[in-house]
Amino acid sequence: MKPLIPASPNSSRRIRWLLALPKLGLVLLLLALVSLLWLLHLNEAEEDKAALIKDVLWLEQSLQFHLNSNEEQLQQLALDMGNPLDRRKTFRLRAEHMLKNSPEIAQILWLDTKRQVIDALPNTTPPDQEIESFGPSATSKAFDVAVRLGKPHYSEPFFLEGNRAHIELIMPVYGENRRITSMLALLMPLDTLLANQVPWWFTEKYKVEIIDDNDLLYATKTRIEGKGDQRYVIPFDPPGSGLLLRVTSYRSPDNSLQRILVAAIVLLAAGVFWSLWLVRDLMKKRSQAEEALRAEHAFRAAMEDSLTVGMRARDLEGRVIYVNPAFCKMTGFSPEELVGATPPMPYWAPEQLEESYAMHQTVLAGEAPVDGFEMTFMRKNGERFNALVYEAKLIDGKGNHTGWMASVLDITERKHAEELARQQQEQLQFTSRLVTMGEMASTLAHELNQPLAAIASYNTGCLNLFASENANPSEIRPALEKIGLQAQRAGKIIRRVHDFVRKSEPKRAPCQLGEVIEDCLGFVEAEARKRHVHIESDATPLLPVLADRLMLEQVLLNLIRNAMEAMAKTAEADRLLRIAIDVSGDELRISVSDQGCGIAPEVRDKLFTAFFTTKPDGMGIGLSICRSIIEFHRGRLWAEDNPHSATGSGTIFHFTLPIEAA
Repeated sequence: MKPLIPASPNSSRRIRWLLALPKLGLVLLLLALVSLLWLLHLNEAEEDKAALIKDVLWLEQSLQFHLNSNEEQLQQLALDMGNPLDRRKTFRLRAEHMLKNSPEIAQILWLDTKRQVIDALPNTTPPDQEIESFGPSATSKAFDVAVRLGKPHYSEPFFLEGNRAHIELIMPVYGENRRITSMLALLMPLDTLLANQVPWWFTEKYKVEIIDDNDLLYATKTRIEGKGDQRYVIPFDPPGSGLLLRVTSYRSPDNSLQRILVAAIVLLAAGVFWSLWLVRDLMKKRSQAEEALRAEHAFRAAMEDSLTVGMRARDLEGRVIYVNPAFCKMTGFSPEELVGATPPMPYWAPEQLEESYAMHQTVLAGEAPVDGFEMTFMRKNGERFNALVYEAKLIDGKGNHTGWMASVLDITERKHAEELARQQQEQLQFTSRLVTMGEMASTLAHELNQPLAAIASYNTGCLNLFASENANPSEIRPALEKIGLQAQRAGKIIRRVHDFVRKSEPKRAPCQLGEVIEDCLGFVEAEARKRHVHIESDATPLLPVLADRLMLEQVLLNLIRNAMEAMAKTAEADRLLRIAIDVSGDELRISVSDQGCGIAPEVRDKLFTAFFTTKPDGMGIGLSICRSIIEFHRGRLWAEDNPHSATGSGTIFHFTLPIEAA
């Protein structure tokens, strides 16, 4: 056993400093929390002050609005009383309406210029006596100011019975010639004004007072008691005269919650200080374990992210619990949109929901095909694609079956390629049969006509010789020999057509282009005579090319027949079809030119498109098949205008064959 090596003083001092750092951090945390509480307290006080100012301004505007409304109504009453007819009736009707809608108004009076009451509502003072409220000097002063200025004026506050503070609004009434004929007075107790215009919720938070510059209290309203926390004072104008509106906010004296919070913070800090001592070794071990786990997770994540195969995991209920980036890229959905999804899945095609759900149930039942199955999925942008899915059980680290893991392959391009190849093959086979049958029928009709006619003629001669009494067999023998020769000629034609039809699979072999062209001219010779088309060919002997002879014949026959049909409306003297072979670099170029109607530029781009045709009874597949055959031989096929045409129009079809293929 090796002896323990004691730690050096420097090492011990370093360890003590390291252990002291968390304690220092805890102390700083406590200071920060205390500072935070103090700042929160200051912030709360500022917020309370801002709310107080906002509410006071609202209350002041509300009171001013109501007082201005009363003033406007009283001014309208003064205007209406300018008419000398039915003034008393108008006064009573409008004053009664104001008293009914404004409960803070105690009394409305109609006075003459000598302050004598003409009428009043409610009629608490006899009309022929001086009203009691005009006894104080404040109201007399307001009356004089209103008469002198000729406009409404508020009186200073004064006290009446019950020591209640009142104010009065004096309004002049003008008659004819803009002269003051009488006065209107509106009496309002200030406590009634607050009682009716300050809402109940406002008094739950604040104490509202009307005072003057000397802090003399005239009216107040509140529902709370205690010492105020903050105050805000603004002028109360109207009615003015030095009146102020003072609002005091109250705060609950119970701060036990704050003390509990501070105590909890202190206890928590003590607990953290004690736990630091216990978990310091655990932290080191956990750090090492986390580092190892992080490295393992990074490695696995890198493997999953590098996969091009989509991975999707589902639990036993069918809920998606994991998708890799390849699957998200494949479907266009983000992991947040897929994880947690339940049937119907976002990537299921709506038109195949039933089939998708049935396969989903099959997988959950553990009956998914071992060799995979195909489904149609939908990307986020609505695009459909074919997917090949392989499902396997998802086993956790304890060996329990927790769900299903799927590998998803996008086979859309492969399916499209297979379908396109199949369609092209079917199209080529179908077209080849139709074209061949047409060529065979035309050739048989024109080529077999002469040998069959000759056989019929010789046969008639033989029968005539046999019918005569002195028939000599030596005379019949030449006719029979000629019949045999014509039959051999017809049989040769039939075999040539039969060989052309029977050939189906491409087979590239050396062949002479000159012989291919001659065979094609033999096929179309009769049709050319019928259409009055003159054919010229300058096919010189060349090296054999490696090609499928019958496929080249099919291309040439198609181009020759199209050229003859294009010259249907050309004058007979100008119906010239020319076949030429040129050597251009490392390839042969075969040209078939006519002097027909030509091809419009907008049509030329579509010539080689399948099923596009300009013929009323055409199928539009001849040129498409020709281009496919030439491309199979690694050549090119194109069309251009004929610059040497005597008619000023016409077309030349060129196709090339590589010489090195020979």
